[in-house]
Amino acid sequence: MTSIPAMSLAVVGAPHPNADGSNRQFEILLCEPGEPVRLVPEPKNKHDRHAIAVLSVRDVQLGYISAERAPRVGGLLGAADVQAVFQRKADFGAWIRVSFDGEIPKLTNSMLVEAEEIFDEPVSEPDFYPDEIWPDD
Repeated sequence: MTSIPAMSLAVVGAPHPNADGSNRQFEILLCEPGEPVRLVPEPKNKHDRHAIAVLSVRDVQLGYISAERAPRVGGLLGAADVQAVFQRKADFGAWIRVSFDGEIPKLTNSMLVEAEEIFDEPVSEPDFYPDEIWPDD
């Protein structure tokens, strides 16, 4: 299998409440850049059998990987050592950074500027590019 670069993925559906009554938007506000998130396939989801829920480190659902990316990411969950971290809040929900090589994904520039302010130390990384184009297999 070819090496797949780390990428930023949109987390959508934040305005919807979770089944347990928890608030996705509030949970997103609690998330810190670089904090681990978990990707959980939902093959029995009545709206999309490819749905992948994104859960915070506190096990609260933030939303879902976008429907366009979910089938590909779902296929990689069993075939690669996928690691994901919270990247930043967005108007539609959030961005997460995902790697497929077992390494903890590194935050990109847009988040590193904020991280430098939070941690008061310089950090450098390539610019933020959401939802990169994957090569066809």
